[in-house]
Amino acid sequence: MRKYYDQITRIAGNVVTVTAGGIGNEELALVRSDRGESLAQVIRVQGSEVSLQVFAGTQGVSTNDRVYFLGRPMQVPFSDALLGRVLDGSGRPRDGKPDLEGEMVEIGSPPVNPVRRRMPDKMVNTGIPMIDIFNSLVESQKIPIFSVAGEPYNDLLARIGLQAEADIIILGGMGLRHDDYLRFRQAFEDGGVLGRTIMFIHTAADPVVECLLVPDLCLAAGEQFALQGKKVLVLLTDMTAFSDSLKEIAITMEQIPSNRGYPGDLYTQLARRYEKAVDFDGAGSLTLLACVTMPGNDVTHPVPDNTGYITEGQFYLVNGRIDPFGSLSRLKQQVNGKSRDDHRAVMDACIQLYADCRESREKRAMGFEMSEWDGKLLRYGDLFEQKVMDLSVNIPLFEALDLCWAIYAECFEPNEVGIRRAILDNHWPRPLAAAAEA
Repeated sequence: MRKYYDQITRIAGNVVTVTAGGIGNEELALVRSDRGESLAQVIRVQGSEVSLQVFAGTQGVSTNDRVYFLGRPMQVPFSDALLGRVLDGSGRPRDGKPDLEGEMVEIGSPPVNPVRRRMPDKMVNTGIPMIDIFNSLVESQKIPIFSVAGEPYNDLLARIGLQAEADIIILGGMGLRHDDYLRFRQAFEDGGVLGRTIMFIHTAADPVVECLLVPDLCLAAGEQFALQGKKVLVLLTDMTAFSDSLKEIAITMEQIPSNRGYPGDLYTQLARRYEKAVDFDGAGSLTLLACVTMPGNDVTHPVPDNTGYITEGQFYLVNGRIDPFGSLSRLKQQVNGKSRDDHRAVMDACIQLYADCRESREKRAMGFEMSEWDGKLLRYGDLFEQKVMDLSVNIPLFEALDLCWAIYAECFEPNEVGIRRAILDNHWPRPLAAAAEA
């Protein structure tokens, strides 16, 4: 006979407080009321007072109801049957298919011991030049996409999922609109990767506590596949919605707020998830990309600000493009010297010339006299934005590098791009190189 507690002392929002002993944090419970049983999770233990977030809400719950603790945290059934499935933030099927069976794996486990990690040194090709050339994605990297609402960050995330070199794709949606969820599903189905994709979807209409569980469900399943030797790509959107859910629960619990009302442990809560990215020594890897929306395009907002300290760079999405100046991959130097001998030279030259182009555009806008060199830079900037920066461009890395060389040749003389002679001789388009020597 399972022990129950019926001393519910407080009901606030979707949180109930019960007097109980021997209960652990994040333990699951069942709240049995006249409307049936509702799943709940412990979110705070203070002496004998235990606070639980009720998944389905507290409507219909009274102080006379009983609470049964299950003695375990949230678990996800793990097996190959997960592939191709769509689940909600509680791990229940959202796709109308039968319940999952498999080995039960606890979520929210600690990050992997550093001594079991490999140094990240393998590039993940995405087919997006602004990533592959300038801010290369590295296997086991944790990196966010910083954006404002209205930018196509979910489209970019879906495209990376479709084109990146990964055995398993796991999507965690938090606070998604229903049409965004359907767009992800349609994109993966049309791209032929739905059969190796797992989706944990929390919509804006679902319980708040399920939003907090989505990253842990994704990462627990991803870690198990990585231990089997798989290359796993975890896509999370949107971590600001996750953080807002943390804030909502903290307010309900009457915690002392920190910066802009977020809980004081926001950094720890984010780091617990981001640090799960890993390249196992002797097994597979888990790479993590997360969308982070910035209210008011404010990079000092607590969520992007804390995220920037934890992660290894960011992709900065501005006006439908990945901005080369705001974006950074701190691990790119681990891989872009191994791809092709001209990779770093092209990367540096492109950014320098584009920065000079922006200065020339400012001169033009202010009515200053334009030189022949300014004209070349303006021509280069237009071609660079159209053929390289546009997110619709979809070409492999080596083709993207060749494209950059073609743009150089169309706008400049070989001695004007700032690349050393040894690399110019190997890669400058031959007709122009021969003409320059003549």
